[in-house]
Amino acid sequence: MSTQTPPKQPRTKKPATKFFGPAAMSFPTWAYALFFFIIPLALIVFYSFGYKPDQFTAIATDRLSFGRYPEAMSASFVSTFFATLRISLLGTLLCLIIALPFAYWLAIKVAPARRSLALALVMVPFWTNFLVRTLGWQIMLSPDGFLSNWMQGLGLLDGPLDILYTRTAVQIGVVYNYLPLMILPLFVAIDASGKKLREASYDLGAGKVKTFLRVTLPMAMPGVVSGCLLVFIPLNGDYVTATVLGGASGSMVGQLIANQFNTAQNWAVGAAMAMILIISTLVVVGVGFALLKLGQAITAKLNSVPLHDGRA
Repeated sequence: MSTQTPPKQPRTKKPATKFFGPAAMSFPTWAYALFFFIIPLALIVFYSFGYKPDQFTAIATDRLSFGRYPEAMSASFVSTFFATLRISLLGTLLCLIIALPFAYWLAIKVAPARRSLALALVMVPFWTNFLVRTLGWQIMLSPDGFLSNWMQGLGLLDGPLDILYTRTAVQIGVVYNYLPLMILPLFVAIDASGKKLREASYDLGAGKVKTFLRVTLPMAMPGVVSGCLLVFIPLNGDYVTATVLGGASGSMVGQLIANQFNTAQNWAVGAAMAMILIISTLVVVGVGFALLKLGQAITAKLNSVPLHDGRA
């Protein structure tokens, strides 16, 4: 009695992911990080150790040193840096104060059928060109603009509005430009906090304020952290808003760095200024995270219920 051998199965080609490995699926991510973050940052670090050899050459790197860093820390740079830090911190805080109640209203009070329209109204201005939006505020805040005429007509001002080309105008501009970056993470975090937990808090006797402080806000903290990072980091390096609305009295560090690269053609000093800005931004973010962790630990300690003999 003979046994028949089963027919050979046709060979199938392996998927491309098997050939290239799991890294093939993450190619867009690491390629973007490599070409648009790591390589440019490495060039900035390298250029910061160079020097300007003559008035016709922007950078030379045949002799590397730390000499550009003391040169970058001039009196004008230090004063502009602290002014930029004040604008960035205050702008982030104002965005948080404005965005938190709006995101709460959008996530909880607005009906789901109308939520898409409300989100569109937030995002459509944000999709408009950044420079165009800032120029709109330049027209709005000008002494003969709509806002000035309207406030004079109501008797709120005796003369034309005089805040254009000041730090106040820059502060208004950055809050408007970066506010959607705070609203969206807060909306997602509050929306994901869950309706059932809020209803359980109400059933246990907590009011709206206590439920917000003890349930909604703690669960929305990832959105708060994400929003603050999304606003503070780009705001710290913004130069378009300061150039259009600030003039000479409302300058920010981003303008000084851009001037070193474009006008003075001193890439070494500009790169050193950029590195100082990057390092200081990381330090501020690190301090913010440390304070957040400390606040969470203190809050957890205060809210904990001590047990005595197994009873609360």
